[in-house]
Amino acid sequence: MPPFRRVALIGLGLIAGSMALAMRRAGLAESITGHARSAETRAVALEIGLVDSVHATAAGAAAEADLVVLAVPVGAMASIAREIGPHLAPGCIVTDVGSVKQAVIEAVAPHLPAGVHFVPGHPLAGTEHSGPRAGFATLFRNRWCILTPPEDADPQAVARLRALWEAMGANVDLMDAPHHDLVLAVTSHAPHLIAYTMVGVADDLRRVTDSEVIKYSAAGFRDFTRIAASDPTMWRDVFLSNKAATLEILGRFTEELFALQRAIRREDGDHLHAYFTRTRAIRRGIIEAGQDVDAPDFGRSASDRGDSAS
Repeated sequence: MPPFRRVALIGLGLIAGSMALAMRRAGLAESITGHARSAETRAVALEIGLVDSVHATAAGAAAEADLVVLAVPVGAMASIAREIGPHLAPGCIVTDVGSVKQAVIEAVAPHLPAGVHFVPGHPLAGTEHSGPRAGFATLFRNRWCILTPPEDADPQAVARLRALWEAMGANVDLMDAPHHDLVLAVTSHAPHLIAYTMVGVADDLRRVTDSEVIKYSAAGFRDFTRIAASDPTMWRDVFLSNKAATLEILGRFTEELFALQRAIRREDGDHLHAYFTRTRAIRRGIIEAGQDVDAPDFGRSASDRGDSAS
């Protein structure tokens, strides 16, 4: 028997769609139901077989499910949890895929009834694409999923969710929510903000035309534009929900940037070389951990849809 009888996906974008395809491939759910605000999204999800049924309300999708996945922007978590709370079956596991964890816990937990198990999660996988057609079954393969269960979380519920992610191809780690938010501010949130800023600078620098920016983009700027093409609603909510950690990392970033500006102004080549040598080691570590490949253009091609951008 599949480990879950009925899985409800609240939100039917890239992550939820990829989960649906991965669960179908591995036989992890008897049935999958879904909800999205847009009638068009619901129709597409049903048409392409992501779900067995769709519902106009989140409560309708979540009723009788033994696993509910909240795959909506962080800012919408509280209202969704408030809606589905009274309709959740006893013993149901509720999880999420948000990039921020402490804010999600504070938004969701108060609305869940006793007997329902909340195990927040965050798969570190994605692309710059969104919508139900963007999903693919191998998105989570060899990527990390971080679970941040509260101290009083049911161990069996945590184990079941961990096994689900592993069956979808992910590596799983456990972490407390505040530490997760600090780690992700370093590895994801601040880099996204810097990418948005750099693309914005290019757009505002009128002495360099739009056609030149597009035509002569080197690999570094191309990667910035890939990151800056991510879902604006999701990232707005991420920055507002993880404000303290993001501002802390941006403060450190500003200090480092000033130090490099001073080294360039003073033509301090030794400082620049030592700094770049130290940071180069991080790249080697990522490759050795299997989280990217050591190939020209990072092994990417126009048809590569498995790049992580989370």
